[in-house]
Amino acid sequence: MIKFGFQTYAWQMSYDKYAGKIEHILDITKQSGLNAVEAEICMLKDYFENPEALKELLTKKDMNLSALCLVCDWLGCGETSEEKLLADKAIKYVQNFPNAILVLCQMPQNDRKNLAKRQKNALVCINNAAKRSNDKGLSCAFHPNSPAGSVFRFYDDYKLMLDGLDSRYVGFAPDSGHIIKGGMNAYDIFRDYISIIKHAHFKDIDANGSWRVMGEGITDFPQIAEILKNGEYDGYVMIEDESSESKIDPDNVCIKNGKYIDSVLL
Repeated sequence: MIKFGFQTYAWQMSYDKYAGKIEHILDITKQSGLNAVEAEICMLKDYFENPEALKELLTKKDMNLSALCLVCDWLGCGETSEEKLLADKAIKYVQNFPNAILVLCQMPQNDRKNLAKRQKNALVCINNAAKRSNDKGLSCAFHPNSPAGSVFRFYDDYKLMLDGLDSRYVGFAPDSGHIIKGGMNAYDIFRDYISIIKHAHFKDIDANGSWRVMGEGITDFPQIAEILKNGEYDGYVMIEDESSESKIDPDNVCIKNGKYIDSVLL
């Protein structure tokens, strides 16, 4: 059975207002009818230094941490000492939350120069971090994105990426919006790689490539959900709303998204 939750990025777009406000985010998530969040490390603030405090808060709210998102540059032929230190801290942190996974995401740069070298370097770093995660008993997945400087952005990039990820240690975390923005068919990607999907994001987009609130764009979420169900996917699908409306009022947008999920996807 697919489980739904919210990625904290909707609130991260108003970072100064919501960073560290995990209790508020959990309250809005629960009000929307969902019971899980995926947090980026930067949004946890003091909670990243105190996993017990987050565990207590989640228990109090009867909520779950589905995943922790680790974002790094991964530009070198191996992790920098700082990147390895942060990754190992994230791995140790996730060990405190049963059934949560570690999601790896590369920070986009400004361009795609030296693409082949950058892709190779990124895969080395991703696989190394994932192996250490796996060695600690954690599930791990890589989440590609689509800004102009992303090195895994188009179909050929995805083919190279999915061939290069070490499936012994790391799975695939597809994002419907980033796939479509990269000119691909989201339904084909979800279907063709269902066997290695360990986590997923839903994000809506319109025909002009602008992010939209769920149900207001061109994405056929019921079809993607059906692909996941037919593939016996039983993990989380996290809603990562990046719409302009979310930049203004993430609380209201997430409640709207919760209503869409309840009426269309459940």
